[in-house]
Amino acid sequence: MEFFKGIGRIRYEGADSGNPLAFGFYDPERAVLGKKMKEHLPFAMAWWHNLCACGTDMFGRDTADKSFGAKPGTMEHATAKADAGFEFMSKTGIEYFCFHDVDLVPEADCIAETERRLDVMTDYILALMKDTGIKCLWGTANLFGNPRYMNGAGTSNSADVYAFAAAQIKKALDVTVRLGGRGYVFWGGREGYETLLNTDMRRELDNMAYLMRMAVDYGRSIGFEGDFYIEPKPREPMAHQYDFDAATAIGFLREYGLDKDFKLNIEANHATLAGHTFEHELRVAAVNGMLGSVDANQGTAHLGWDTDCFPCDVPTATRAMYEILRGGGLTGGFNFDAKTRRASNTPEDMFKGYILGMDTFALGLIKAAAIIEDGRLDAFVRGRYASFGSGIGKKITDRKTSLTELADYARSLGSPGRPSSGNEEGLEEIFNKILYS
Repeated sequence: MEFFKGIGRIRYEGADSGNPLAFGFYDPERAVLGKKMKEHLPFAMAWWHNLCACGTDMFGRDTADKSFGAKPGTMEHATAKADAGFEFMSKTGIEYFCFHDVDLVPEADCIAETERRLDVMTDYILALMKDTGIKCLWGTANLFGNPRYMNGAGTSNSADVYAFAAAQIKKALDVTVRLGGRGYVFWGGREGYETLLNTDMRRELDNMAYLMRMAVDYGRSIGFEGDFYIEPKPREPMAHQYDFDAATAIGFLREYGLDKDFKLNIEANHATLAGHTFEHELRVAAVNGMLGSVDANQGTAHLGWDTDCFPCDVPTATRAMYEILRGGGLTGGFNFDAKTRRASNTPEDMFKGYILGMDTFALGLIKAAAIIEDGRLDAFVRGRYASFGSGIGKKITDRKTSLTELADYARSLGSPGRPSSGNEEGLEEIFNKILYS
């Protein structure tokens, strides 16, 4: 059965094409810095937004029909979503997907039945993967949607809820391994607190870390060789979440000895909510050796919540790709954790959202590569820190000096003089000239 009738394979036609269902910049075979564009940009479909989200918000009901010809809440609907999803990925050229456990199947009243349904659906998806060559980027468990998780999962005040979360993680790992997933994500959707008046923070952090350690141990025991990821987010739904931003998440991982198995899954919209830029969070992850994967979306600047828009901001995408390229690339990929707007509710809009996102990052890649090949930004940064390449600066770099020696050196100078210009405006001008040429 064809779900998206009248829509063929989305192909690259160039920026001058008037076809709204064609790529203007994403040319998967184009070589950029010695690699094919599709290798730089392993795009993934988010099962939850693309196949499950129907435009509901806190003020209104569904606006989009995602039944795909089946009754929602049934296993027939689950298989229809899978068929539609693989047709969608095949037509857009997307080679990966990401999932939560309860995106794949309707959750049953008991976990044993949910697990049985997941086994059935895993077999079904494996057959689709074999037919299409499409792969799993990463999996995760939804530990935030069900009312049982109102006080968190790994940070819950209930040992029974904690055990239930462990069971969900175990099964989600089983499914991820069977589907050949490259990663497994922890997004602490409710791992935080509303008020400290009722919170034992030390217990919650210890328990969350222990749950992650058990997940790593179990995953390795069943042959999972990929990365585990933490996806930082500062707030919403909880007033304060423990995985606030990249730096906080890295500190947590190192505190509990999880840093050898975990990297970060950086989401653009979450960076905004944390008061950072997307490129800042990518840089923090990269310089700490924890740049793993990306949720590609963007927020709405004047709104204070996670709007999950499809990315269209080319300057931001360029700065992000500059960080990713300079950081050595991703071990994961680019998951479009993005949804069409409530009024964009047709099948064509689903395709247009992904075309927009893929073109935005393709153009960002092209321009970031041009900045690197131009070399002026990198050369300026090297020159700005040149004093650390010789003399006393080299001793500092090599960690072969002391406060006493530095104090003696400072006294011999009398005055250090004025540091060189930061040239911010000049560098932004270079960036703009390359971006818009």
